[in-house]
Amino acid sequence: MGKTVIEKILAAHSDEHVEAGKEVWIRIDVRSARDFAGASVVNNYRKAFGDQSVDDPAQTFFTFDCNAPANTIRYAQNQQVCRVFAGKHGIRVYDVDSGIGSHVLMEEGLAVPGATVVGTDSHLNIMGAVGSFGQGMGDVDIAYVFRTGQTWFEVPATLRIKVNGIPGPHATAKDLTLALVGTLGSRGALGMAVELMGPGVEGLDLAGRITLASMATEMGAIAAFLPPSEEVLAFSRSASGRDELQYPTADPDATYANSMEVDVSELRPKIAAPPRPDNVHDVDELDGEPVNTVFVGSCTNGRYEDILSVAKILQGKKISSKVTLRVSPATRGVWGRLLREGWLEVLHDAGAIVSHPACAGCAEGQIGMTGEGEVQLSTGNRNFAGKQGKGPTYLCSPATAAASALRGKITSPERL
Repeated sequence: MGKTVIEKILAAHSDEHVEAGKEVWIRIDVRSARDFAGASVVNNYRKAFGDQSVDDPAQTFFTFDCNAPANTIRYAQNQQVCRVFAGKHGIRVYDVDSGIGSHVLMEEGLAVPGATVVGTDSHLNIMGAVGSFGQGMGDVDIAYVFRTGQTWFEVPATLRIKVNGIPGPHATAKDLTLALVGTLGSRGALGMAVELMGPGVEGLDLAGRITLASMATEMGAIAAFLPPSEEVLAFSRSASGRDELQYPTADPDATYANSMEVDVSELRPKIAAPPRPDNVHDVDELDGEPVNTVFVGSCTNGRYEDILSVAKILQGKKISSKVTLRVSPATRGVWGRLLREGWLEVLHDAGAIVSHPACAGCAEGQIGMTGEGEVQLSTGNRNFAGKQGKGPTYLCSPATAAASALRGKITSPERL
């Protein structure tokens, strides 16, 4: 019997027979903890294992991104607890200047096709963008993986989605992602892996794949995988220095829990209204609603390509005087490229606030919270009540965010 992508990855890391529904022990290639829950991982490790060494220091990491640099005593303390533990065990810390941990692991060539990656990040299934199996786990589980290098998983069944058609010129990867979230709902892929294929996704660049894989969580999915692309392979080979990397693909006779097809040939810019990511509409349906704050960034839309699209729309223009536009690149590498090419100057001249690389508008108010009645557009992945303050948050693409910042109202980039 053939295997799905996730079954292939898990089988390559287990000595047991792997099939959907079975619990199996899996070897973990990369183990990480971020500043959120990192100190709890350390505390649980010390309680359970004392001074015993970690399993593989070279493949164990801390990433500080939720509150970086720390602007609360709690986070400052937590980060320092992790630094002390890391120093004792020879663990690499990607500190507060590095950026979003999941992106750093991809850029550093640690999360590569076929790898298993775990951490304290609920959106670690973003690793499906480069063909890794990524999974967010609790602090007790991560402490165990730090010590033993393994954990157990119930092998998920897989939902196969064929995306037909080519989106129009104004529809971006975020619009495609929101369309899928709206179609599936928050429980449509609950507990499953998702394999996406077809012309609607095969042409996505790495940044677009990252956007799509990052919101698997909002579909209820364990992970999302896209078919191989030469760009992804070239990126991972260059980042890791490993020429032999191969992207796992499903067997032709793999067994799926379900299959569905979605046509995106008429796809238009989308927006998710509060209070849920699956409350999706065409942007035009909400055209003209006032906006106070716009955030561009997060693990979903903080890549160079995302911010470049914003800068190109804003070039030579000024954002509305009624809007605060906040931009945070995903990593130091992204920030540096935008700086060298002059795009940060474009954003500055347009009136944007540009922050250091971090989770920013998705975590702990790094780049500001919203007050009651303050309407925010965000390129992030969640818009639940209270996530970024008391104001309502809409989710949209970077292009929609930029167009709306110019007008001071929800605006489709089609209008530009």
